[in-house]
Amino acid sequence: MSEPTPPPPPDAPPPVQLAVPTDVLQDLEDHGVPVVATLDAVEERLHTRASSSHAFVDEVARYLIVAGGKRFRPLLTALTGHLGPDAPADGQPREAIVDAGVVVELVHLATLYHDDVIDEAAARRGTPSANERWDNTVAILTGDFLMARASELSAELGVEVTRIISRTIARLCEGQIAEVQGAMGALPAGVPTVEPSLAHYLDVVSGKTASLIETSCRYGALLSGAADTEVEAAATYGHHLGMAFQFSDDVLDIAADHEDSGKTPGTDLREGVRTLPVIYALDDDPHGRLAELLAGDLDEAGVAEALGLLRGSDALARARQAAADEVAAATDALTGFGDTPVTRALTRLARYAIERLG
Repeated sequence: MSEPTPPPPPDAPPPVQLAVPTDVLQDLEDHGVPVVATLDAVEERLHTRASSSHAFVDEVARYLIVAGGKRFRPLLTALTGHLGPDAPADGQPREAIVDAGVVVELVHLATLYHDDVIDEAAARRGTPSANERWDNTVAILTGDFLMARASELSAELGVEVTRIISRTIARLCEGQIAEVQGAMGALPAGVPTVEPSLAHYLDVVSGKTASLIETSCRYGALLSGAADTEVEAAATYGHHLGMAFQFSDDVLDIAADHEDSGKTPGTDLREGVRTLPVIYALDDDPHGRLAELLAGDLDEAGVAEALGLLRGSDALARARQAAADEVAAATDALTGFGDTPVTRALTRLARYAIERLG
């Protein structure tokens, strides 16, 4: 019997579940698109930049970093960092690209602390959420702390980088507030309800999900010296990629099997959030059984019935097609860069949004 693998030392960063398999990363390295060293540097610097001289703040701020994550946004920054003429030629990470990857990941982590409070989530990445382990106040202030750390680091990269992340944070907040307004649950007094139409949904996704992915790509192109039109093309790619991933998440929330995906189907239904398949289904039959179920308080039997109705409609196929259309728009934005190892990698990453739907 082989010896068990010893645990990592206490101060070592935990293994990170990357957004693409390690063999794909190695393929990138072999074809002149080195990103592994950049991602390793991002991971190390995340721990440094999230640190605090106050022991408890330090513990809570590192809590979700230690829990791991796919580091999807830093990966996009690392990849698009090869689009401009200042891309690293020796395989060593460029400091500006590493720092930009840390900025977007810190903002992303901050939103997770805030989202768990909003959703009253009990767990995050298989561990108790910060609001569950401590309380809402601690979780909210920790998210604010990480936003501040991201802003501090962005300032070291220049005024334009800071302007971009500030606008992105505003879009994230606007998208989250709009989603709350469109949720079909009880709202606090004075909060106006917004009809969860398709236009409203797309506005929410553009802000809450796509904006930070867009910025991740914008940063990589900008900091690698790409021309203005190329920076906009990279940002356009990121916007459509973010939309595609959200659409596919919406499909998985309805169609995925819990044992295969690890996700509990119908989470958005329980929270009163109208996702793309639901909007399509209600547009097709605004007064049918699904509309009747969603107009009331859903118990578990109601969630199960609603899932069955959605799975039996053509709403899922339409949502899949919408995701495919966004993937096509993302890859079209790359055409000006030509056929290169990095554009092929970005294309493969976009197509994964569809492939994971089966």
